[in-house]
Amino acid sequence: MTHTECASPSPAELAVAVPDARTDRILYGVAFASAASILFSIAVSQILLGVSVAALLISRRRLRFPPIVLPLALFFAATVIADLLSGEPLKGIPQIRKFFVFAIILVLFNTFSSTSQIRHLIFAWAGIASLSAGLALVQFAHRWAEAVRLHASIYDYVLDGRITGFASHWMTFGGQQMIVLLLLLALLLFAPGGLWKIFGWACAAIIWIAIVLGLTRSIFLIAVPAGVLLLAWNYKRWLVWASPAVALVLFFAAPPQVQDRVFSVYRPHGDVDSNSRRSIMARTGLRMIESHPVFGIGPEEVQPQFLKYLPPDVPLPLPKGWYGHLHNVYLQYAAERGLPALVFILWIIGRMATDSWKALKISAEMADERFIWLGGLAVIAAVLAEGFFEYNLGDSEVLTMFLATLTCVYVAIRSQKERVAPE
Repeated sequence: MTHTECASPSPAELAVAVPDARTDRILYGVAFASAASILFSIAVSQILLGVSVAALLISRRRLRFPPIVLPLALFFAATVIADLLSGEPLKGIPQIRKFFVFAIILVLFNTFSSTSQIRHLIFAWAGIASLSAGLALVQFAHRWAEAVRLHASIYDYVLDGRITGFASHWMTFGGQQMIVLLLLLALLLFAPGGLWKIFGWACAAIIWIAIVLGLTRSIFLIAVPAGVLLLAWNYKRWLVWASPAVALVLFFAAPPQVQDRVFSVYRPHGDVDSNSRRSIMARTGLRMIESHPVFGIGPEEVQPQFLKYLPPDVPLPLPKGWYGHLHNVYLQYAAERGLPALVFILWIIGRMATDSWKALKISAEMADERFIWLGGLAVIAAVLAEGFFEYNLGDSEVLTMFLATLTCVYVAIRSQKERVAPE
């Protein structure tokens, strides 16, 4: 070995390297805190996100982007055009402001650099989600006891005031818990073992119980099973064939209110369940798309124009419920912003899924990154499945976690490429 190879770094080199390392840690810490805090406070998360963006710009680093810039830019453009052509552009400003949420992609992609950092984020999400789930279980017990005290129907009373944990709404709660559960299961199934898995499985159990008692059918009956089946297929395929028996055991072990909620898919409890409302919303949304297929009726215009597009055979008054959006992410994007905008957002999701699948194909069986690629695919499957019944990506908290997952997938892909690249 030559003297040059053994030489220690000069004081000047150390003076540059130390601040850079310190800056990296600060940028990573703020970005991490922004992503983690979305589970208990959107205000804290977005303040930290703004700080992260500002810090990145001040650092004057060469910013890197995952390969979704084109469809993302087209989606933004389609949204702005739809708003300008709506006739009420000021009403659509909340959806324009929501572009800021997408900054989580820029922040995480330029501050995260290893799979260990992604694992730490999932651990943080699991811990916070478990605390939120614990609070939700207390809320459920309180609601149940209150129904008994008031001699009210337990099913109706619990459903009308569903558990929320740290979240502001039960749909936000369910969507966030779903994403955490699937990423945590991917980590538990596809990462090397250790004592930490005891903590992980305990978190997964309490999160799953809270999801079920949340009584949101699109999540516990459709979305979570879709993601879990994808994970099971890639872990031990016999688990997929055993899933019907597992589902039956879980069904009979569930409280009567949960069983009634399952039966409500085809045997609704009048207006308490949303079956009739969803049919009306879907038909109305299709009429909006038929009338404005390219640019939509405009962001935030579904609620004020709902009755205008209501099918003529639907009697008034409408079934009890909220008609502020169409409770279907595909119909909502197409009705508000046009079919091209829907294509662009699906392009982003499809690109991530394709890139994850390609990375899996070229990775070793025990590659460190496998858990995040499979977890990302499970989250995509769940979000797409739930999207037929909820406007899930319209929720800033759920959207933030989905985009963070997307970005972590590309951090893992970059890590893989750097590891196998020839020196």
